[in-house]
Amino acid sequence: MSSHPISFTLNGAATALEVEPRWTLLDVLRRQCGTTGVHAGCEHGVCGACTIIVDDVAVRACLMLAPQADGCEIRTVESVAEPDGTLHRVQRAMREEFSLQCGFCTPGVVMTLVQMDEAGADEDAVVEALTGHLCRCTGYQGMKRVARRLGQATGAEDRQDG
Repeated sequence: MSSHPISFTLNGAATALEVEPRWTLLDVLRRQCGTTGVHAGCEHGVCGACTIIVDDVAVRACLMLAPQADGCEIRTVESVAEPDGTLHRVQRAMREEFSLQCGFCTPGVVMTLVQMDEAGADEDAVVEALTGHLCRCTGYQGMKRVARRLGQATGAEDRQDG
């Protein structure tokens, strides 16, 4: 099969690769780029474990072919915390609300919540966005509390990442 050159920005770094047209972005991110925080769950776009942000939109990496990412800005969960380890406000809220257990779905949930937070979504929209994620451990109540916190934040002090 023929390979195609693609380039994109991954977590702030320019990335250039040769990919086969049939490869998913999920496979390329995990196998060629080493961003293993992007989890392979159902590989049908149902579970949300592979959620990343592409050009400011939360998408399922398992449903996007790698060549479609050419020229895009891609962010994975590896980019969310500060380089010094300071957690993003979404990550802090998830910890404080006890909204993670085994952690398999966590990266995808974090990326959805980060995108919704950056978009300034209200509480209802954030809670609705969580319906695209499957979790076997938490019972979703902690995640809903995080969604409510993010959706209700209105002041500049509440919106700070640090």
